[in-house]
Amino acid sequence: MRAIGVFGTVVLLLALCIGVAHAIDPLPFTDRAQEVRFQQLTKQLRCLVCQNQDLADSDADLARDLRKQVFDMMQNGKSDDEIKQYLVARYNDFVLYDPPLKPGTWLLWFAPLALVIAGILVVAGILRRPTRLPLPVTEPGAVDSEEDW
Repeated sequence: MRAIGVFGTVVLLLALCIGVAHAIDPLPFTDRAQEVRFQQLTKQLRCLVCQNQDLADSDADLARDLRKQVFDMMQNGKSDDEIKQYLVARYNDFVLYDPPLKPGTWLLWFAPLALVIAGILVVAGILRRPTRLPLPVTEPGAVDSEEDW
């Protein structure tokens, strides 16, 4: 019985390792500098499927294809700016993790700040509102006397 538990654990660990092994793209870099450049560039690009991950960390099929395309463009002598311009022309500024400040991206840059300011104004308005005291509850049929005045 114990041998089955150890065997099952080994099989489970191997299965987990296989999943990690498929997530890594083995690309034939010419040197360490090219690999570092590739990693930095893919960290600056957003996965279009995951949207909250950069291209380097995403396991999506589209991200894998885009990483391969970035690698091929690097092999063809394209600069980082040329690669980014190509991807922006194809996928819009959304593909960049740090999009440029221009009229088309104002909402992206300033919406979080506007929401925080609006929240502060709402809370301040609620706190500054005068509190209303509840009216005294009188019992039905009770007669007000002048002593209450």
